[in-house]
Amino acid sequence: MAVKIRLRRMGQKKAPYYRIIVADARSPRDGRFIEEIGTYDPSTEPVTVKVNEELAKKWLANGAQPTEVVSKIFKNAGISK
Repeated sequence: MAVKIRLRRMGQKKAPYYRIIVADARSPRDGRFIEEIGTYDPSTEPVTVKVNEELAKKWLANGAQPTEVVSKIFKNAGISK
């Protein structure tokens, strides 16, 4: 099973915020997920990011592949493989 770390869109129209989740690559964007590891709110100034570093590192060590946007979020938060 391919596991991805990606964003799940939440919020109202034109006011999105996102949850950083670990999910099977075959599940839909806002569908089933395995675990929630953080949040990302681009509508605030400055952008608000909360990530559970322990869970993120655990999933990266277990082979979960982050998407491009999540990789940038992790890089800014100081989380790497």
